[in-house]
Amino acid sequence: MIDELRIRGIGVFDEATLPLHPGLTALTGETGAGKTMILTGLGLVTGAKAEPSLVRHGAERAEADAILLDPSGGLEPWAEETGAILDDGALSLSRVVPSEGRARAFLGGRSVPAATLAEVAEQYLTVHGQADQQRLRSAAAQRAALDEAAGNADLLAAYRAAFTRLRELTAQRAEWANASAERLRERTSLSEALHEIDALAPAEGEDDELRALTERLTNADELRATVEEAHAALDGTELDDGVLGQLGRIEQALAQGGRHDDSLIQWSSRIAATATELSQLLGELAAYRESIDVDPGELDRVHERRAALASLMRRWGPELSDVLQWAERSRTRLAELESEPGSTAELDSAVAAARTEVEKLASRLHLERAKAAKRIGAVVNRELRGLAMKDATFAIEVTAGELTPSGRDEVTFTLAAHANAPQRPVAQAASGGELSRIMLALELALASAGEHTFIFDEVDAGIGGSTATQVAKRLAELAQHHQVIVVTHLPQVAAAADRQIAVVKASSDTAAAAHVLSDEERIAEIARMLAGDESDTARQHAAELIERSRVAR
Repeated sequence: MIDELRIRGIGVFDEATLPLHPGLTALTGETGAGKTMILTGLGLVTGAKAEPSLVRHGAERAEADAILLDPSGGLEPWAEETGAILDDGALSLSRVVPSEGRARAFLGGRSVPAATLAEVAEQYLTVHGQADQQRLRSAAAQRAALDEAAGNADLLAAYRAAFTRLRELTAQRAEWANASAERLRERTSLSEALHEIDALAPAEGEDDELRALTERLTNADELRATVEEAHAALDGTELDDGVLGQLGRIEQALAQGGRHDDSLIQWSSRIAATATELSQLLGELAAYRESIDVDPGELDRVHERRAALASLMRRWGPELSDVLQWAERSRTRLAELESEPGSTAELDSAVAAARTEVEKLASRLHLERAKAAKRIGAVVNRELRGLAMKDATFAIEVTAGELTPSGRDEVTFTLAAHANAPQRPVAQAASGGELSRIMLALELALASAGEHTFIFDEVDAGIGGSTATQVAKRLAELAQHHQVIVVTHLPQVAAAADRQIAVVKASSDTAAAAHVLSDEERIAEIARMLAGDESDTARQHAAELIERSRVAR
């Protein structure tokens, strides 16, 4: 519970210190006196958004400090986790909002993010105001309230973990499918390319050889004439001996002369060797002449082959050697792709198992929510009877739908405002005052055994008379097990409180003030709330109202 709240430099307050106690505390004062600023201070220490506009005119900063108590020792883990210091078991929550610059948050004297204050506060405090009534109209808020009533925290956490796992596996499955399609496209592309290359079966250096062959075939007639001329010069004709015949005669002459001079024998041998070599050349020339006497279509076939190789080089070259190297690398890559498993059975199985787990947990959530909806609905209806809504019927509908991160249930709080009215969502069927009472009835229905602090702002909006008396009674009942702080304009609620704090409206040159009222001061304040003045009649009525409330408790 909150042991003390202190605010400085907030709105109309220079400074105010409010000692708070177990039970029901009523916070009263004229409209515009500054009660909302006290709630603003509570909001700051519980992690609400900090705005420089909160800072009182002329002040350098706004400050809010609250002392939190938990006799069960629940504050110790927070202190250990954040390094906060406990003061005799109490934990301080503080917020400083400068008129310029960044707001700061402190837990047990240690600087922490504002979100940490919110995490601590939500374990101990529940603040209800007009904004909370609007949240009561939210489907998400209604589902969260039902889960809290059902004690579904662990089950919901397990479901969300399973849902996240299913979503991750589904994404992996889709990614694998996309990657598989890409691998298939790559495999098909490589296979087709290699098939085209293998069909031509190019050889290293073949492009150079074909280039030379093209040159030879293109100039075949000229080459043939040249070779024939050389062949005739060596071989001679019937009318004239060629070079070989002349060399033969020279050799014979030298050989004969060698009988008289040995040096001529040497020359004769050299002439003979030359004649032998030229004779071999004559045979080669004859063979070459025959080789260029080819099929006239050969040149066309060579051109076609060169064009086919050029096509390969344009795509995978620029040289034929580059094409052959690319083909070698591609064969290795294709072998890798063909060795990869093409089946997605393992992932499909994992997705199916995860979906089964999600479905199972969603079914358990649905069952628990449906049970809690029936139980809570009955309790709320019983409470509404005592809150002057005896003909109203409250119900919680739990309808199964699509799987979401919060389960597959759509939770709707419905209300039939009178006996013959249809059940409609509270957003459509309930007025502001009715929402206030429904909210109070829900808190009474959901209130746990552990001590908690409930803060109500204008829970009495739009009600009065006997209904106000019943609201006061229910707040007092809630305060038997929890700390309840209520901002109220109703004298019935103020009279039912264990203590009362009055906020005195500021004048043009003074700040607002807040202080705990004595018994006499309470009578005077409630008289003002009853009649707008402190007449003897009003004071007597106020005293009777306080006494009746004490007797009722």
